[in-house]
Amino acid sequence: MATLMKTTHELRGPKKATNLSISSELLLRAKKHNINLSATLEQALIKELKVKQRAQWLEENRQAIAIYNQHVESHGVFSDSTREF
Repeated sequence: MATLMKTTHELRGPKKATNLSISSELLLRAKKHNINLSATLEQALIKELKVKQRAQWLEENRQAIAIYNQHVESHGVFSDSTREF
């Protein structure tokens, strides 16, 4: 999981050439609008990695979160006595 936890800056290291296939129509339209395919793909991958990382973290911590929520429901939180609202 440590690999997924890298910041956006760390993910922008050295470039590596990669082959991929996309719709020819989509490629033509992107070129027409001067869309940088590499930058667009990197941003989409960063976004998707964040979504996957969050889902993985929630799954890995599901039991602890449930236990904590049950504790709060039964006993409240430590600051309940100091709140003024």
